Amino acid sequence: MNLGNDKALWLLFIIPVVLVPVYAWCFWRKTAALKVLASMEMLRQINVTVSLKRQILKAALLLCAFAAIVIAITEPRWNPRSLEIKGRGRDVVILLDTSRSMLAEDIKPNRLERAKIAIGDLLEQLGGDRIAIITFAGSSAVKCPLTQDYAFVRMVLADISTESDTKGGTDIGDAIRKATEEVFDKQSREYKDLILITDGEDHDSFPVEAAQKAAAQGIRIIAIGLGNETEGSRIPITGPDGRTTFLKYKGQEVWSKLDADTLRKVAAATNGGRYIGIEPGTDLDLGKIYKEIVASAEKRETESATMITYDERFQIFLLAGILLLVCEVLISERKKA
Repeated sequence: MNLGNDKALWLLFIIPVVLVPVYAWCFWRKTAALKVLASMEMLRQINVTVSLKRQILKAALLLCAFAAIVIAITEPRWNPRSLEIKGRGRDVVILLDTSRSMLAEDIKPNRLERAKIAIGDLLEQLGGDRIAIITFAGSSAVKCPLTQDYAFVRMVLADISTESDTKGGTDIGDAIRKATEEVFDKQSREYKDLILITDGEDHDSFPVEAAQKAAAQGIRIIAIGLGNETEGSRIPITGPDGRTTFLKYKGQEVWSKLDADTLRKVAAATNGGRYIGIEPGTDLDLGKIYKEIVASAEKRETESATMITYDERFQIFLLAGILLLVCEVLISERKKA
């Protein structure tokens, strides 16, 4: 037999530690109280119809019912069977811009945090796909390799900030090259999607050329641009004293604008690539983008997994507990006439 919730077994200690002493005290207290009210000879006449054995039996039934319900809570199961599960999916690599321009608040709460929320929502939609995360600013880093462990991906995502990459700047091309060379499987030319999330302000890293090389390996790029193309937004900076100011360069406040043209060229360089602009006031719904573009595309067989299944049998113990409670109610404390 296998238990799905073996920690619940600790509840059985309530019987000897709490319930049995409580019942014993109640019986003793009841007897002591009656002795105060009448003599032993009179008590025998008064309690002639009350059966101590029946009282003990009723208490035992309650304790057994409690034990049966606790065992039901432990989720007992048996008859193990091996079940092989074959999945189908694609390889999805997310390139997430963590440069300081992603702190701009034209998209609430800011560009980076909104992107992280959207990626978290995306994880709810994945079904068999492997996912990886690469962060980039002036340099790029693989934060999470291709995996189906979405819980691990969430842990990685929670730790991502503008401090994830120490070198300033926005080198989109280098990030694309890292994904192409270090993350994607080179043995296959299909089933590969790269989701690029950035404001597009590239610093001479030749992103279009990098996208063309990625296309040669069968990688499709979905470029998502965050921000406004014309007005832009200031970049808030919180100082050591807690005061918020705005990033300046040579005495002038920096206004971060979306470079949509570059991102359009990057997406167009790959077969089936798409550019999606997210302006202020527009919701970034990666789950919807995934369903419309990625989930509908051709998928491959992923690694099969073997899991053990059991027949759940908690119902037996739950029913036993209920029947014991019913019996306890039906049994009278008094002797039959």
